[in-house]
Amino acid sequence: MAKAKRGKSPRRLACASALLALALSTGAFAQGLVPADFFNAPIDASAPAAVEANTLTFDSSTNIITATGDVVLSQGGYTMTGQSLVYDRNSRALRFVGQVTVRDPSGNLSEMADLDVTGGMKQAFVNALTITTYDGARITADSVDYDAALQTLLQGATYAPCGDCIDDAGRRIGWSVSAARITYNAEDGSVALEQPTLSLLGVPVAWLPYLWLPDTSDLALANVRTPVYSYGELTGHTLEVPYAAYSSRWTDIILTPTFMTRQGFLLGAEWVQRFDNGSFQIKASGLYQFDKAAFTFTEAQRDWRGAIQTSGEFTPIADWTMGWSYAAFTDAAYLVDYRLTTAKSSINQVYVTHVSEDTYIDARVQQFNLLGNVTAADQGKQGAAVPSVRFEHVEDLGPGNGRIEISAKLLGVRRDLDSVSTINGVPYTWGYAGNKQHLSLQAGWQTQWIGGPGFVATPYLGGRADVAYYDGASALLPGATTLWSATPIAAMDVRFPLAASDGSTVHLIEPIAQVAYRGSNTTNVGITNDDAQSFVFDDTNLFSYNRFSGSDRQETGLRATIGGRYMANFADGGYVELIAGQSFQLAGANAFATPGQANTAVGSGMSATASYAVLGAYGSFTPGVKFGGKLQVDSATANVMRAGLGGTFAKDGYGLALDYTYRAANPGQGMLLPQHEIGGEVTVPVAEYWSIKAHSYWDLQANTWLQVGGGVVYDDGFLVIGANASRTGPTHTSPNDTRLTATFRLKAPAGFNVGYDGAVPTPKF
Repeated sequence: MAKAKRGKSPRRLACASALLALALSTGAFAQGLVPADFFNAPIDASAPAAVEANTLTFDSSTNIITATGDVVLSQGGYTMTGQSLVYDRNSRALRFVGQVTVRDPSGNLSEMADLDVTGGMKQAFVNALTITTYDGARITADSVDYDAALQTLLQGATYAPCGDCIDDAGRRIGWSVSAARITYNAEDGSVALEQPTLSLLGVPVAWLPYLWLPDTSDLALANVRTPVYSYGELTGHTLEVPYAAYSSRWTDIILTPTFMTRQGFLLGAEWVQRFDNGSFQIKASGLYQFDKAAFTFTEAQRDWRGAIQTSGEFTPIADWTMGWSYAAFTDAAYLVDYRLTTAKSSINQVYVTHVSEDTYIDARVQQFNLLGNVTAADQGKQGAAVPSVRFEHVEDLGPGNGRIEISAKLLGVRRDLDSVSTINGVPYTWGYAGNKQHLSLQAGWQTQWIGGPGFVATPYLGGRADVAYYDGASALLPGATTLWSATPIAAMDVRFPLAASDGSTVHLIEPIAQVAYRGSNTTNVGITNDDAQSFVFDDTNLFSYNRFSGSDRQETGLRATIGGRYMANFADGGYVELIAGQSFQLAGANAFATPGQANTAVGSGMSATASYAVLGAYGSFTPGVKFGGKLQVDSATANVMRAGLGGTFAKDGYGLALDYTYRAANPGQGMLLPQHEIGGEVTVPVAEYWSIKAHSYWDLQANTWLQVGGGVVYDDGFLVIGANASRTGPTHTSPNDTRLTATFRLKAPAGFNVGYDGAVPTPKF
């Protein structure tokens, strides 16, 4: 079978079992006029046949298939070449259009204009019309039938994302699926396989009665359930073996028996139901624990443990999406202890979302679940959002007139119990028992003024109104409270970008000055702070008008921010980007000097008149090498308060990643000692497609290791198989935890990225 080609190379379509004969009529030549072997060499019917073309198109309205661009038909030493080959499925006629050349096994060459192809060559082309999916995968078959609905039926078919799955050295690679019947729907890209058999490296390993894939992308393949092996100290050696009890385009029923040497047998079942406009899934799992004493958490020490999880999402009309997620469990630690899916289990919610070109609406009712060693009583400290509604709209006023921006948010919070804690003597109140409603409205006008070479000024005028009510159920607060607040807002952002080039490198220097005024002395506009408890000042929010993470807090007073950006783009593809600046409170109340009960922004460097200076640096000086870094400096003392640095190297299968983080002690938030960590990951190829990976992270402050691990991986660009082991250290968030895992992944052609991917670690603050 011919090997599939990539990129802009001709795409080869082949059928190894086709029987060919060359039907060329040479006429009666005079003796001696032509060579004795002129176009009369016998054709080996068992010889492989091939068709090559740059593009293959199917016009469903005319029922015509056209191969264009360097078209080649070959078999048994005979070769036809041309630029356009047209197959009319109505008349079954196959014709080269334009200049054609025919070469026989002896090297004789015939040239002509237009040529009707018949006999074996015609059959070779028809049989070779197998499917190349949008992502480059290939399907071959004993017989093919294209119908008017753009649906292709293939009997005795094989789906192989790696072509013939043999590399240049003759080694078997990748994976393939053979099936009694494959149905490919060109309208939505879906593939249905009846009685598929999965082969890895050419060896059959698994069989299913039916498999439906929405497409053949990496994402779809990642959702195909495969056996998983792992080891954990609490569960022992674990083998999970998913089985599709029933599968169709619309429905999947999957049973997942899991065998554990320490805890026994866990059974999971999942029902996935798809519709034209959405889908839902219901999962249930449970077990009788053999060794419940393995768990230290009291609520996990029970005979029977389990959970029910469901989620769904639908698009009933254009631009609108609605959905839900819900999870119920015997105890909050169950899903974590048995490494079950928790992605949609931390929030029970119902939502509806609208997204259009100029409007965004999102409405939700949410209950938040704490997962892990959390008691049922502690779950009552979690707030429920009843409701959370957001609205954003942008109205363009026409050229030169700017635009109007309108936004609104309604946040209702219900909490059964006060959520309080003390960290190294510092008290925190994360939320108050009772009910709170907070409505905020903001509207503003913004435009851009461009003057002279490069000068850009962006003025903003607007206002914000807040109304909040708290029913006073908590004994920690004096009683019911209502707050009304109006905040006029005015801001100006001025930039003067300067660009220069020496012919190979382009430099951009952009000084930036910003002034923002928020005319209110009320910073805690939500009465209680439920959604603005986290804050880090860095290059990502340096030039923001309001840096708080939620609507319950707002900046106040007059503040100026000065800084700039530098960028350089090099001829070899390298680049450097620097962002730096500092912010100053000029007048009015400084919101960051009022930490509130959650100690928000304490030690952030924004509470003083002059903030900390921040820097962000990113770049790549040579192919395969990338770096990123962040820095926060107290300008009054020149002390480094936060720092993060990450870098990667990737070339010829070798990979290296380094990550360093530092955070100065912050007694105001209960962090009495600095955080000081360094870590790295290394990948070393040891053979073709094989590599060894190792990682280690060290707690420099405690002078002990945080985590160490390693493994071996096989990756040929289509198939990934690996084994990994890791153990955490005494200062890790999950201390002294040993885990063994096995990795198995099928990759689509779009995932052809053998070796280390060279992603830049995000520098941590």
